[in-house]
Amino acid sequence: MLVISAMRCQNALMQWWFCLIHKAVEEDASCPNASRLGPYETRELAATAMERMTRRQEELDSEED
Repeated sequence: MLVISAMRCQNALMQWWFCLIHKAVEEDASCPNASRLGPYETRELAATAMERMTRRQEELDSEED
């Protein structure tokens, strides 16, 4: 249990972004805010940010019809 708690604390401090310029996941906030999505709690969430955003936009567009 101690290992899981330590991992949760460590992950809580880490933040991930998806950079729209580089089309890549970044661990630090090196690109301008307007050029990135996030922060996300995990690398996996950041990696799928564009896919999830596109899917949500398609759902919204279909609701408007």
